[in-house]
Amino acid sequence: MQSAANIASMHSKARPIDRDNLLGAIEVFLDPVVLTLSLALLTLHFEGEFLPPYLLLAVLLFALTFPGTSQLQSPVWRLMLDITINWLWVAGLLLFLGFASRYLKVFSSELLITWFWVAPLSQFGAHLALRALAPLFLSMQGPPLRAIIVGMNEQGLALANRIAQNRYLLVDLCGFFDDRAAARLGDQGNFAILGRLEDLPGYVKKNYIQRIYLSLPMASQPRILQVLDELMDTTASIYFVPDMFITDLIQGRTGSVCGMPVISVCESPFAGSSGLLKRSSDIVLSLLILTLIIPLLLCIAIAVKLTSPGPVIFKQRRYGLDGKEILVYKFRTMTVCEDGNAIKQAQKNDSRFTPLGRFLRKTSMDELPQFINVLQGDMSIVGPRPHAIAHNEMYRKLIKGYMIRHKVKPGITGWAQVNGFRGETETLDKMQGRIDLDLDYLRNWSLSLDLQIIFKTILVVFKDQTAY
Repeated sequence: MQSAANIASMHSKARPIDRDNLLGAIEVFLDPVVLTLSLALLTLHFEGEFLPPYLLLAVLLFALTFPGTSQLQSPVWRLMLDITINWLWVAGLLLFLGFASRYLKVFSSELLITWFWVAPLSQFGAHLALRALAPLFLSMQGPPLRAIIVGMNEQGLALANRIAQNRYLLVDLCGFFDDRAAARLGDQGNFAILGRLEDLPGYVKKNYIQRIYLSLPMASQPRILQVLDELMDTTASIYFVPDMFITDLIQGRTGSVCGMPVISVCESPFAGSSGLLKRSSDIVLSLLILTLIIPLLLCIAIAVKLTSPGPVIFKQRRYGLDGKEILVYKFRTMTVCEDGNAIKQAQKNDSRFTPLGRFLRKTSMDELPQFINVLQGDMSIVGPRPHAIAHNEMYRKLIKGYMIRHKVKPGITGWAQVNGFRGETETLDKMQGRIDLDLDYLRNWSLSLDLQIIFKTILVVFKDQTAY
């Protein structure tokens, strides 16, 4: 069996485009794009230009056919049948609207007749092409997600079989956890029993499990709550497979896995389009900010070099997304560069500060190099602040749910920092308050909240007297 370090290393080398839904995202846009593109090309061929009536028709067509449906698992005959039926419905509706509005006469009849049979053939060809290219898209997503199912019952086995049969799902099902003896479980199929529920947290951490599906009956509610409580020291995404109840959810929402309904218990807010929006805003804003502050960065670098011996940039190991180690960049502000198993938190009147370093820490200008971390994809502009690894390992044992903050990338600034928890957290209560706000950010994320935090950060830097 691979060690946790080797598994984590393997996953950290791949920078996935979308861990879950790259093929799904393509299918959402495939039919609308193909249909509107076929209309545009035929319009250019017959009319010589893309006239306004055809543009209006293209917009209406896109609205009627978005989002597309998943057809990867359907047999070819079913794919052809679904495309034909859906196209007859869409084309019939468009013809009815054109006839009723007397707008049909502005279109070329020869073009419309040609489009009537070209459009579904284009759809069919596009879906076949996607099936041929699917292995390439899957390889772009990195290694499969490691998953386990808790509860070897009817619904758990049904989910396992669907995962095993789906060629396009990047999930490596390791096996089941169940407290019942093998004799009571009945037919286990080809799936392994990995242990009892009490062994679950240790296995998840040791084997870098990224997804956990809870398939336990509602009658087991106290046991489920205990399992959830024990899993709070991991970064795994957790899902209920109904029949289930609702508890305190982190980005709780319904979804499906291979057609089976699931409810997320603990999930990143940056799945699917939200992840694309978050990453796009990070890239645009960090490029803009770095362009504006390049002269300032050069001046600070020269000042650090001239005022004290040592490196200009201090690199420290922190936990990033899913608890993987990253190197965070800062301008050096101290006479030491600590990155070991025991790190003393910066305090007021700390003798380790250089004179320039004290000013840089006070104004948060020491953290400006972290915009490079954002461009590299290790950090975000807004998110939970990354703590030194030594502090992570200490607080994860003291604060329940501490590791959940690593379901998202760490940020240069965060919701906790603009709500009074910037700087030293010398008591456990202060760290608990910071973690509560971090989890509140995960529950309520939106792009407008990010922009609000960025604006508040600018005000806090000039007013706050707690950072040193």
